[in-house]
Amino acid sequence: MARILLAEDEESLRDLVARALIQDGHEVVANCDGAAALDALLRDEGRYDLLLTDIKMPIMDGIALALAASRDYPALPILLMTGYADQRERAYGLELLIRDVIQKPFTLATICGAVRDALAVPQMH
Repeated sequence: MARILLAEDEESLRDLVARALIQDGHEVVANCDGAAALDALLRDEGRYDLLLTDIKMPIMDGIALALAASRDYPALPILLMTGYADQRERAYGLELLIRDVIQKPFTLATICGAVRDALAVPQMH
């Protein structure tokens, strides 16, 4: 079981992904935007096994969140999600920080599989 920090501004998708990951045996801390997720990450002193974040969100987007998270917690695996091709392109050059970019719409099996794959990779320190 992994402790996953989830950042997704679309409430229905956030709830759906959180429920799927919980059913897959994980603990999920869900947040409505990157700033709230970063607050949770700092408050919990980085005690997460994975950061799963949407790229396009208000207040703080997923790229800014990934950069802040990797600066403070470089061993934290990061998965990005996006429904926008231009947002996916923004993730190029971040290969050392992120494990994958999952294209929306996705199936719950796809997101659970991507999470399992990201967690299976040995931690980088």
